This record gives sequence, structure tokens and C-alpha cells, in this order.
Amino acid sequence: MKIKNIIDVLEQMAPLAYAEDFDNVGLLVGNPEAESTGVLVCHDALENVIEEAIAKNCNLVVCFHPILFSGIKKITGKNYVERAILKAIKNDIAIYAVHTALDNHSQGVNKIFCNALGLINTKILIPKPQFLQKLVTYTVPDNADKVRNAMFEAGAGTIGNYDSCSFNSEGFFTFKGNEKSNPVIGEKGKLHTGTEIKIEVIFEKHLQSRVLKTLLNSHIYEEVAYEIYDLQNSHQNIGLGMVGEFETEMDEKEFLQFVKDKMLADGIRHSAFTGKKIKKIAVLGGSGSFAIRNAINTGADAFLTADLKYHQFYEAENKLLLADIGHFESERYTKNYIVDYLRKKILNFAIILSEENTNPVKYL
Repeated sequence: MKIKNIIDVLEQMAPLAYAEDFDNVGLLVGNPEAESTGVLVCHDALENVIEEAIAKNCNLVVCFHPILFSGIKKITGKNYVERAILKAIKNDIAIYAVHTALDNHSQGVNKIFCNALGLINTKILIPKPQFLQKLVTYTVPDNADKVRNAMFEAGAGTIGNYDSCSFNSEGFFTFKGNEKSNPVIGEKGKLHTGTEIKIEVIFEKHLQSRVLKTLLNSHIYEEVAYEIYDLQNSHQNIGLGMVGEFETEMDEKEFLQFVKDKMLADGIRHSAFTGKKIKKIAVLGGSGSFAIRNAINTGADAFLTADLKYHQFYEAENKLLLADIGHFESERYTKNYIVDYLRKKILNFAIILSEENTNPVKYL
């Protein structure tokens, strides 16, 4: 199996189009045409992880955090990033990162976080804006089902928990082909009139070329009329963070101890207790201080995230309990999810969970 075949599966799990613009996801090091000997899944592709991959005969390392985040001009081995890259290149090991592509997925990092806590009734905390487009096209009634179904197969027409969604209206059309035309209906040089169906569907932006190709292949007209619009709507199933609920509320100290046990945290920093019971919880794996206001606006009783600064704890303003459980801890089970996903999709192939703990934060 080639590395590019495994990448195809990874992009089904976490489409790169879902990633934030600032991020660096996808294949960072290596040749996608190379045959893969095995996959090692880790949190951070550090030098010791590359050594683990060598020892376990894995020439593809799938990491959550990208080891290459910002541009570098030299690779001399002067820091931990360059040493890891040098060792990977020297040993023909490819590195692939998922990061915010999985952060933004409805089944990704924050759903994994919620599942670890046993939260129910989950939904996205900050839906991704301006990620949808709408396509409008026109065809004769006899061709409408074929066009609609083809676009549905290409990924268009999905809204939340519903698929095959479209709006259809009937109208009156006219056209006249010139001498170079080859009309399927009517005759060139003569005005033709009739009934058409207007079909409207929405789709995620990164599917545009696939949807268009499908439209053109399924349409009977020589010249296909269509319009594409960018929508301002947020995508309710793609975005950062998540909100969920416990079946049974608990007090604040009990809640923090529960979180500490479930996420295997060595310590939790938190804001002042509010005196309220905890039932509705917002979570955002990794650095989530930017989402404090979003969490408050949802009516959450607590917000779990990481990397909070001193003054940001004031922002809780007694409206919710704000807790920093640690960056690594908030994303702890992500690599397990990736391993499970790959093992279900790629059978009889070495998919290995890294045994290296790459958390740089230690507690006394």
C-alpha cells in the first residue's frame, strides 16, 4: 500500500479543507508514492517518536500537532523541530499532520473530549463561517432526477443530519442555438420554448469541483447553465469546540475531580467557584481562551480548555466555572481515535499507537 492511499483515508477522516488558515496540515515530509511499511500514530512527531517509528518499521508517522508549523529557512539540527525533520528524512519516514482539520470535525477532537466525559446532546460551539456554497442549475423535467441524484452522490445537498436536500421550482425557458450549436432538444437557428426545473443545492466549498464535474456529466444540455453563490451561513456540523450535558448534575468540586480522573490530568487550574451545579459543559481541546465568551453565551455551567493566561480567568465573571486542564490532557485521546479509525478502514496492515509521551509540561 502506498503512502498516498493511507493519506486518502486520513483525508476522509479529517478533510484538509476543514483546517484553519493559519495551520499547516497534510503531508509535511516524505514521498506519497512510496510504499508504506507501517503507520505510527502519535501526538507530536518529535525525534524520539521518529526513533520509535524506525524501531517498529513504520515509515509513516501520523501526528496530531504539525512538527512544521511555520516556515523554516535552514535545517541544521539546531532545535527539536529540525532534529526530528532531519531524522525523518535520513530514514525515509513520512510525516502527516491532522491538527485543526480534526479539531473542526464534528466527530473529531472535541467530540472525543465530550465522549471521554460522557456528555450527551452535543453540538458545535463555534460553527465554521462562510464554508458553504449554493449551486443553482436548470434542466428539463426528464433529466431532473438524474442531475439531482448525481449531485447528491458528489456530496451536495447535506444539511446537518439530513441529506438529499434540494429546492426545486418549475419555470418557462427559451433558447435559440446558432449554426455551431448542437441542441439535444429543439433545432439550431430556431427559438425553442418549454418547461424547466430549477434545482438548488448547497455543498461544502471544497466539494465544488466534484459537484460541478458531476453536474456537467449528468446533464443532457450541450451548454449547462448554473450559478454558484458563497453563503454567509455558518456550517452547524463543522467548527471549533463543543457543548454537551451530563445526564445528572454535580457540584463544582465533584466535577473538577471527575474531569481530572477522566482526562488523567495531574492538575487543573480554575476560576472562582460560582456556587452553581454543573450540568451543561463547553469544551475546546488545546488553546481555547478565545472561546470563553462563546461558552458563556451558550449558558454553559463550565468551560474546559487549556493554555489560559492569568487575566483570562477573570473573564469567567462568575457566570461559569473556567478550567484549564492542560493542552496535552485536553487532546489526550485523539491519537487513540486516529488509530481506531485507520484500523477499521485499512485491514491487515500495521497501524501502531505510539508509546511515547510527548507532553512537554511536567508537574511536581
